[in-house]
Amino acid sequence: MRIVVIGSGFGGLAAAIRLQAQGHSVTIVEKLDQPGGRACVFHQDGFTFDAGPTIITAPWVLDELFALTGRHTADFVSLVRLDPFYNIRFEDGSVFRYNGDKDALREQVRMFAPGDEAGYLTFREKAAAIFDAGMPLIDQPFDTIGSMVKAVPALLRTRADRSVAAMANAYLADERLRQVFSFHPLLVGGNPFRASSMYALIHKLEQQWGVLFCMGGTGALVQGLVRAFEELGGTMRYEHEVADVPVVNGRATGVRCVNGVHLDADAVVCNGDVVQAYRTLIKPEHHPRTPARRLERMRHSMSLFVIYFGTNRQYDNIAHHEILMGPRYRELLEDIFERKILADDFSLYLHRPTATDPSLAPPGCDAWYVLSPVPHLGSGTDWERVSERYRDRIMGYLEERYLPGLSQHLVTERRVDPRYFEGTLNSYLGSAFGPEPVLTQSAWFRPHNRDRDIGNLYFCGAGTHPGAGLPGVISSGKIVAGMIGRS
Repeated sequence: MRIVVIGSGFGGLAAAIRLQAQGHSVTIVEKLDQPGGRACVFHQDGFTFDAGPTIITAPWVLDELFALTGRHTADFVSLVRLDPFYNIRFEDGSVFRYNGDKDALREQVRMFAPGDEAGYLTFREKAAAIFDAGMPLIDQPFDTIGSMVKAVPALLRTRADRSVAAMANAYLADERLRQVFSFHPLLVGGNPFRASSMYALIHKLEQQWGVLFCMGGTGALVQGLVRAFEELGGTMRYEHEVADVPVVNGRATGVRCVNGVHLDADAVVCNGDVVQAYRTLIKPEHHPRTPARRLERMRHSMSLFVIYFGTNRQYDNIAHHEILMGPRYRELLEDIFERKILADDFSLYLHRPTATDPSLAPPGCDAWYVLSPVPHLGSGTDWERVSERYRDRIMGYLEERYLPGLSQHLVTERRVDPRYFEGTLNSYLGSAFGPEPVLTQSAWFRPHNRDRDIGNLYFCGAGTHPGAGLPGVISSGKIVAGMIGRS
């Protein structure tokens, strides 16, 4: 079959590699001038900045893809395990060094709050049980209500109805430890106080397989996947933004691009934002069972404000991944997700990849980005007016608490805000992760991997099942390839 994949994010690449390996003729059309979608790369003044995801887990999902070429992951990319996975820093100066050493974690819990050791061990056991029940569901299609019914016993057994934060709070009394073991849903666009406790499986996932980094940055991983795809015979077309997906007699016939190119296809896989695809790429009369207005009414994940910067000195006391917790936790999350206001305070993710790979910056320099979760554009925030001021507050905070002399050592900088996610990445409301990962928007309740009316139109990526995060989007590509392979 001739198959066109819209978008070269990790989900699209995963689907394309599998489909090409199945013997289909696959073409990826990408709006940008480089692959990766949200995982594109910014090069500036000798620095390399990963614009998208920088936390790699579940390495087997990558091993499966590269194995389709008859070779190994190491033939394409170099993955290294980080230690610590994250430093989690609190306003009182305490630091939790989160890594894969079970004894070391247990000792740190004792140091933070001796009375929480037994509770942590129970949390760890529960997280392992959730992993065993939930991980097999991640690459299973949920395109029928029957598939959801089959998953109910596992969901009930693991108390998926409660949130990750509720689970952590049930076993831990120290507020800092509650944050350490509940923040993970934020990495996939979820509010820890609303995201299902199924996401606690990340603790087991990280403990057993680690948090990894691709030498050269996430962009090097994207290039490795593109190389695998092209070696299998696939075709990449850059600067081909899709204008619409024509549908005739209930079947997608290909894609029409803004530049006038029309590609015929026997099946179309959309790795773009699901909501925007239904709003702008497919005429409403062709998808009556999935009206765009219903998708618009879903809860959508937060957006991001990100500053990429380079310094002409190195800060060796800062780890590769730093989570900087602000003075408020639940209240700040309510401001972002519920009240949708840009708060005066913030919690930050500080990324220093040169801690692991100095080649991403000139000699003696550090490459960075600092990320602040912010409300999506449904908040009405005027980013044209507040962006500069918000940037100054964040950089001032970093200089005061963690990066002394930052303003004197800053040599390059750029930033993105929710307008980038809406304009450049075509994300509805500038949401960085698609529909928010709550239980009522998961599995069968999430936008489906195959359109219900157009039988040869498929979706992969963060906005569909199983959701955001590297394992999730790559698994969505596996699901789609399996569906097409069985059709």
